[in-house]
Amino acid sequence: MRWEFGRGSRNVEDRRGQRMPGSAVVGGGIGTILLALLVTLLGGDPSVVLEQAGSDPYAGEIQSSNSPRKDREAAFVSAVLLETEKTWGDIFRQSGATYREPGLVLFSGATQTGCGFAKAAMGPFYCPADQKVYIDLSFYDELESRHRAPGDFAQAYVIAHEVGHHVQKQLGTLDRVQALQRRVDPVQANQLLVRLELQADCYAGVWARNAQEARQILEPGDIEEALNAVSSVGDDRLQMEARGYVVPDSFTHGTSAQRVRWFKQGLQTGDPSQCNTFEARNL
Repeated sequence: MRWEFGRGSRNVEDRRGQRMPGSAVVGGGIGTILLALLVTLLGGDPSVVLEQAGSDPYAGEIQSSNSPRKDREAAFVSAVLLETEKTWGDIFRQSGATYREPGLVLFSGATQTGCGFAKAAMGPFYCPADQKVYIDLSFYDELESRHRAPGDFAQAYVIAHEVGHHVQKQLGTLDRVQALQRRVDPVQANQLLVRLELQADCYAGVWARNAQEARQILEPGDIEEALNAVSSVGDDRLQMEARGYVVPDSFTHGTSAQRVRWFKQGLQTGDPSQCNTFEARNL
C-alpha cells in the first residue's frame, strides 16, 4: 500500500506502555468482545461482561513494545485512519451529510474503554459507546503468524473493517439493529450480528475502491493480501481450526466465503448502498 510516513490522522491516541489497575475478563478472546458488543446492541451494559472478576495474575501488567517496527506500524495505522477519514468524509458530503470521524486508541496489553475493560487478546474492535477503534499492534503479529495473512494491506483491511462499524453507527444502522434484536429470538439476533459484520466488510471494500480512485493507494498484490485476510477470519475457518468442526448457529461474523463476497461487493461497486446485507436473501 502506498502511504506517506509522517502523515496521519489527528484522531489517534497512543496509550502504549500505560499501566492499568488489575482487572480480569472471564473467558477472554475475541468471543468476549463480541459478546460485549451483542450486549451493547441489546441495550445492556457491556461492562457486566468485560469486568467480571477473575484470577489473572497478569491482568495489570502492560508490556510496552514501542520498537521501531511497532512505531512504524503505529504510523501506518494512523495513515490508514486518515485515508478512511478522507474517503468517508467525501462519501458523506456527496449525500449531503457530515461524517464525524472516529477516534483510534493504540494500547498495549489492556485498556479501559467506553465499553468496559478490554485486553489485547480480544483483538481489534470498535466501541460504539465512545465511538473509538481499539487495537494492540501485537494483533498484526498474530494476523501474520496464526492466520497466515501477512502484508500491509491485510493490516489496512482490519482498520477499515472497524471503521465500517463506525460508519454503521453514523448511519444509524447500529441503533436500528439494536431495536430489532429486542424483538426477535436469540438465534435471529445472532444472525443480525452476522449481517452487521458482513456489512462492515463491504464498507471496507467501498473504502479501498474509493481511496484507490482518489489517491491511487494500491500496489500490486494489495487486494490479494486483503482477500486472504478476509478469508482467514471467517467463522467456519476459525472454528474448524480451533475445534475441528463448525457450529453455524454460533457464527458471529460469517463464513470465509461470505466475508470475501461482501468485501468484493464493496470493492467492485464502491457504493455503500450496495452493502445492504440486511435485505440480501443469500449472504
